[in-house]
Amino acid sequence: MDKKRASFTAMLMAYYRAYHAMHETPKIFDDFLACHLFTEDEHSFFENACSQAPRLDDPERAASLPDRAAAIAWALQTITPGPSMTLSRSRYTEEILDKAVGQGVRQYVILGAGFDTFAFRRPEMLEKLQVFEVDHPVTQAFKRQRLAEAGWKLPAQLHFVPVDFEQESLAEVLTRSSYNPQALSFFSWLGVTYYLTRDAIFTTLHDIANIVPAGSAIIFDYLDTDAFVPEKAAKRVKNTIRDAQQNAGEPMITGFDPSSLAADLASLGFYLQENLSPTDIEERYFKGRTDDYHACEHLHFAKVVVE
Repeated sequence: MDKKRASFTAMLMAYYRAYHAMHETPKIFDDFLACHLFTEDEHSFFENACSQAPRLDDPERAASLPDRAAAIAWALQTITPGPSMTLSRSRYTEEILDKAVGQGVRQYVILGAGFDTFAFRRPEMLEKLQVFEVDHPVTQAFKRQRLAEAGWKLPAQLHFVPVDFEQESLAEVLTRSSYNPQALSFFSWLGVTYYLTRDAIFTTLHDIANIVPAGSAIIFDYLDTDAFVPEKAAKRVKNTIRDAQQNAGEPMITGFDPSSLAADLASLGFYLQENLSPTDIEERYFKGRTDDYHACEHLHFAKVVVE
């Protein structure tokens, strides 16, 4: 990531959520506010890029698409796994969060928050939750600028916590905020782990285990190690890894072996309560759809609880 500019990937994922909310039904995840965080030029940029993708990926198939709208839809549903990734992991996380709040969770910490809209989209949840958005200072400042431009009033329950995961301790930055280490907490860490080194990932998890009470949970997504083996990786995942480095300057570098993840996490004081495979995600969120959305190959969702 270019640390002097906001994360391009964070903006791209928000565009995917915005497009889905505006154009597609039934909703996998309805982020009906995401579209308001983009300028018209940015909307046009992303739509133009998506409309050209079929021609670059499959010229013969592109020639059969009737119009620009069909080209964009086919690109988002078929060529790139980004939309299915962000839609399904966001839904999974908020479904579990809803249950956790009923069980006493009072703090929601969003690591690598990007353009997340939870605090504005779910105002009823703020009656029970303090929300902490943790992200790189540059990306967070850019988002806050967009919130101001949109005229959105910041809820008193929303707290911004800037951090560089590769350089700073999560425990230290949360301690400097109004985060309460005694309150049952729920962390989400979506779309981040594959961009970090293994050491940075485990340092962050270690920090979480040390600053939350037992019973607190974290949801994160990860790519399995096969995604980084060209001979084993699915085409669209292989292309996404390539494009993340070449086009966005945000290389994906780390994957995990699903079969050993429980043991890896146990050494840090976590219990792996759920570890969804791409097949599990397909069954839960994409089965029966009549469009071309499918779970992302190699993507897994983990729910871990502090023991």
